Order: sequence, then structure tokens, then C-alpha cells
Amino acid sequence: MEPFYRTIIGVARTLFAAQGLKFTITGEEHIPATGGAVIAINHTGYMDFTYAGIPARATKRYIRFMAKKEVFDNKISGPMMRAMKHIPVDRGDAGESYRHAVESLRSGELVGVFPEETISRSFELKDFRSGAARMALEAGVPIVPMVIWGSQRVWTKGHPKHLGRTNTPIVIKIGAPVVPHESPAETTAELHKVMETMLHEVQQGYRHEAGAYWVPRRLGGSAPGREEADAEDARVAAERRARKERERAEREGRGERTGHRTRRSGTIGW
Repeated sequence: MEPFYRTIIGVARTLFAAQGLKFTITGEEHIPATGGAVIAINHTGYMDFTYAGIPARATKRYIRFMAKKEVFDNKISGPMMRAMKHIPVDRGDAGESYRHAVESLRSGELVGVFPEETISRSFELKDFRSGAARMALEAGVPIVPMVIWGSQRVWTKGHPKHLGRTNTPIVIKIGAPVVPHESPAETTAELHKVMETMLHEVQQGYRHEAGAYWVPRRLGGSAPGREEADAEDARVAAERRARKERERAEREGRGERTGHRTRRSGTIGW
């Protein structure tokens, strides 16, 4: 029993009900009742991790999500994330988070991973990183594919959030476990193919608004195409790197100036 995690889920469900979110969930039986498994999830909105945990409750289990270290550094969300045993990911030292995840899998936990790493602006599947496959292979556990559709209408990258009562339908589909191959690359390719098929199946039964920002271009929406979306991701990432480099240079510059003043003061004092 995990009272805190259970309480958070209860609060989340109350909020979802207040928003009028209408969930349709299929394939819950594919989430193992016991033992470790990697839960691989597509990523279209900021609320995906809150929705992805719902199907696991059918077997009274909890998912330990891998999330950015910055979330754990926050004085409010940090203690909550640690209490729920989620796994911090420091992109400057990904090895530590990888080892933590493998240990959790070996101890019988469900570990939630977003193979795309970041939200897809096109709402199509981006290329997958191989981390999910490598973790599953090393821990000797299956990968359970999960697709979520509709969450981008609530809150996604580059668009206003809609957290009021929207009555948004959200579909969650869980597929049969993928057994990892000896080659992480082959497993990753298979996982991508499986999840893309699942996503297209879910989209077929979903009502899409022509020209809407949350609808992929392939389905008549105004979302950017894959190439355009990937180019925007690359531009934003480059700006982020440049900003961090400027901040680092400024810190070092302040340190040098402080050190210079200290040396001068010390010289005068002698």
C-alpha cells in the first residue's frame, strides 16, 4: 500500500471529473499483475504521465515515471515525486537514471518511459530513443506499449492550456507486451511499428475537427508536419544550449571577477 501515491491519484481523478474528461481505456489486461515491465508511452501533451497511470490501477499497481531532474529540484513537486518513487533523469548524467530504472525493473516495478523523449509537435510518433529497449533487455522484462490520444487538447507544447471543463475525450490503448530482442535497435524499431499501428487504430475512431491545431496534418488538421516539427525542436534545442552556455560563461566570469577582487584585497592586507 502506498497511501501518498494513492491519495495523489484520488485528487487527480477528482480534477479529471471536474474537467469532464471522458476516458476510454482498452487493453488493461496487458499490464502485468506482478513483476517488472517497461511501460512505453507516446508523448503529445504535458498531462500524459497523469493519464498513463490510470490503467495500472486495474491491477492495483503504480508506475514509476522517468522525469526531468528539474521537476525533482522544485521545492513543491520534488518531495512529491520522490515520495511516489519516480525516477529523476539528469541529461548531463543519464547513466545514473538508467541504472536506477534497471534496478527498479529488476525489483518488480513498472517503469514509465516516453521513448520520443519530448512532446511531438506534429502529434505523429517521433523517432524513438533506444533506452526503453536497453533497459528491458538488461532487466529481463517485457515492454508494454501504450498510446494516449486526446491529451494534446488539454495542454500541449506551443498552445494555451485548457484545464477547465472541456469534456475532452481521451483514449488510452495498451497493447500486448513486446519481448526485447538481443539487438536494442531491432526492439526499438519493432516497438515504434507496434505503437504507430496502435495510434492509427485509436485515431480512426476519434472525432477530429478539420483544421484544428491538435489534429495531425495527415488527418486534415493544422499541426505541423514531421519535418517542420523536428526543425522547430532542433531550433529550440539550439537556443536552449546557447542560453545555458551564456549562463555558464556569466557564472565563470563572475567567479573570476570575485576571485580577482579577493586576491587584490589579500595583497593589500599583507
